[in-house]
Amino acid sequence: MPEKRNYVSPLREQAAARTRELILVEATQLFAERGYGRVTVADIAAAAGVSSKTIFASVGSKADILDKIVDEGVAASGYEQAMRDIVALDAPKAVLAALARGTRAGNEGQFTIHEAIRKALPAHDAAEQLWDRAMNAYREALNATARHLHTLTEKPQTPEEETAGLLWLWFGPNSWRTLVVDNGWTWDRAEQTLARIAHAAL
Repeated sequence: MPEKRNYVSPLREQAAARTRELILVEATQLFAERGYGRVTVADIAAAAGVSSKTIFASVGSKADILDKIVDEGVAASGYEQAMRDIVALDAPKAVLAALARGTRAGNEGQFTIHEAIRKALPAHDAAEQLWDRAMNAYREALNATARHLHTLTEKPQTPEEETAGLLWLWFGPNSWRTLVVDNGWTWDRAEQTLARIAHAAL
């Protein structure tokens, strides 16, 4: 007697993937608006138009949801292509302008995800580790930019490690948030100003 094989419906898989994506989008928005500690699985289910049971079956617990938000945010940040563009440049001013453009795109595109993680810090047991995980690739991109700047003919006067620290100060997420959120600047103004400051200082 032939072995019975389970049939997997492509349409069912697509519907499940769409449901999962909707859950993550709605959860991200809720975490960013209210804070992780003030959002329940039932809140996420209501926003996504599904049952709490579907949430657990599709994505997992609230902590699992935040984990997946972080992972998808890193995957969608586009930092790898930005770094390829940056290391192809050989003039410091062009490198810093490209870095400003790339980090602006990442922060603007991932703003809600960053806010969701940031607001989880007081309430999530492993939130600091999540933030570090979300920022690891970002920080390494800035470190790689510092290394690249020090290979150029007109290299910075600061030591490489100090250059990397200054790039994090100018182009890290806190700087973008301070200018755009706290001071009400446009993303364009922040990008142009940060690129100009970095070039003048280095």
